[in-house]
Amino acid sequence: MLLAADPAAFGGAVVRAPPGPVRERWLETLRAALPPGTPWRRLPPAIGDDSLLGGLDLAATLAAGRAITRAGLLAQADGGIVVVPMAERLPPGTASRLAAALDTGTASDRPARFGLILLDEGEADETVAEALADRLAFRIDLGGVGIGDCDAAPADAEPDAAAEPDPLGTLCRLAEALGVDSLRGPILAARVARWLAADRPVGTAEITAAARLVLAPRATRLPTPEEPRTEEAEAPPPPPAEDRDAPDAAEPAEAEPADACVLEAVRAAIPAGLLDQLMAGGARLSAAKAGRAGQFAAARTGRPIGSRRGDPRRGRLDLLATLRAAAPWQALRRGGEETRRLVVRRDDLRIRILRQRTETTTVFCVDASGSAALERLAEAKGAVELLLAEAYVRRDRVALVAFRGTGAELVLPPTRSLTRAKRGLSGLPGGGGTPLAAGIDAALGVALGVRRTGSRPVIVLLTDGRANVARSGEGGRARAGAEALQAARALRAAGLPALVIDTGARGEGARAVAEAMAARYLILPRADAGRLSAAVRAAL
Repeated sequence: MLLAADPAAFGGAVVRAPPGPVRERWLETLRAALPPGTPWRRLPPAIGDDSLLGGLDLAATLAAGRAITRAGLLAQADGGIVVVPMAERLPPGTASRLAAALDTGTASDRPARFGLILLDEGEADETVAEALADRLAFRIDLGGVGIGDCDAAPADAEPDAAAEPDPLGTLCRLAEALGVDSLRGPILAARVARWLAADRPVGTAEITAAARLVLAPRATRLPTPEEPRTEEAEAPPPPPAEDRDAPDAAEPAEAEPADACVLEAVRAAIPAGLLDQLMAGGARLSAAKAGRAGQFAAARTGRPIGSRRGDPRRGRLDLLATLRAAAPWQALRRGGEETRRLVVRRDDLRIRILRQRTETTTVFCVDASGSAALERLAEAKGAVELLLAEAYVRRDRVALVAFRGTGAELVLPPTRSLTRAKRGLSGLPGGGGTPLAAGIDAALGVALGVRRTGSRPVIVLLTDGRANVARSGEGGRARAGAEALQAARALRAAGLPALVIDTGARGEGARAVAEAMAARYLILPRADAGRLSAAVRAAL
């Protein structure tokens, strides 16, 4: 209802939910609450700047002989809603243009005040760009909502007759207690409180509702109750002798702490998943990065992503971009003895910018030792099969190195063949000691070979970090641990991206290896294949 009342004032919402009837019902409810005729636009994937921001209408310009511009999608949505599907995969360039339009309310000098709905379909810790989500007032998670819950009547908060003396200051103190660093949080919460109060003064009920809606989903730490102060700490120092008799002496006002009842109500509104992360001290959801499935490189062949000024003899001519560059100047160029209907000069020539993906090879290095080996191997096998199923689309490859007993072996050479992978995984044994250094060395050797072929290697190490077998095959935790850290530092020196997944029951066992490797560290002691595969995709 708040978004329907004023989409541009509240910025919009991040709706985290997979495609389905619940999400569609939410969108239908929002659209039905908007005034009739309100613009509703859906952002197509891979939209260009001309379509998004507006630009030269080439056909109309060539027909009229003068520059004619057209409005982009953002200008067409002025006063309405823009829906972005798969917002977690939004390219950084498009995200920055959306953020600029939200800040300025314009797109290519045309009015473009709209509300943005980011449909977040990410898995595990994959989410939308924080710089864009920070400009939107609301963050909604529909993951645990069923279709039967959609018809439940909303609970209306009782208005508070008592006015809050400093509503903005209270919201800022609440934001500080919850670890909300951006000022946009309390500013958007203040707008919500002002709208909820209507023509009444803003009271505690409106402050509480606004903080629950806006600040609670942005929390980065749990609010701690204020410790009671002693009488000695509360007693102010005695004033100077010359000021004791001055009745009008001004005393600095002490900052009031956030209301305990309001803070407790806001804490109860923190989403369950986020609350678990904050209590565990875990990291917040990481923003999606463009091209994490494979890096891109400039090439003479590949997918066109734009154009630039250049010589067609050194690239492929972009005819439409060339005509767009030449069209605005035709009225000036046709003067004098010029008889051509279209005059194109050297500065107008545009060539295509082509990019092609570099193939990514994910090298799994799996600890197959110990009593929990069968469970860890089952997780690794399932994750490898899930990633291989996507490799057909991304043209990526997967390799598997297992270490147990006294050494390591290459179970699955780099491949994208699902049949070959299943055949290699089916007979993989488990149990024995933990030669962690030998496993890292083997994974490093595979990754360096992959890099020499022009592919991009990524190493994923699954281990509890408890090495007890040295490179020579002899036992001993001290020597095995030192060699494991040495192997990790060698991998770091090679400049290879890596991810360490701690599979230990207690966690934290592999953190030292991850630090020596300069790798990202995840604790997934009870991960299934789906969560493991999603974590790999999101992290790398």
